[in-house]
Amino acid sequence: MSIKRIVPDITSERMDDSRKFYADFLGLDLAMDMGWILTFVSPGNPTAQITLMQPSASAVPNPNISIEVEDVDAVHVKAVALGLPIVYPLTNEPWGVRRFFVADPNGVVINVVTHLK
Repeated sequence: MSIKRIVPDITSERMDDSRKFYADFLGLDLAMDMGWILTFVSPGNPTAQITLMQPSASAVPNPNISIEVEDVDAVHVKAVALGLPIVYPLTNEPWGVRRFFVADPNGVVINVVTHLK
């Protein structure tokens, strides 16, 4: 499995305060702003990232970590074969990613994702 990056995901009910903290205090650049989700990157190392998202309004839990992989379909097949708990199905999202959520043995929800080309 080829892992491209690992990004912590923080659920925030204080998006404006969080934006100021990560941009103004830590000096991270805002790379993506979809309103409900913000991704910040280090100006000197674009793979050093952190994502903030509003609490989920659906039954789907927010992930705790995102792991970008080369081939999400292959990773999904492996997760199913190992009997791991899939908590969000393999889905092509309208914002250009293909992903699924899997829970680790500690209940940590991991967003396994590939960017669609």
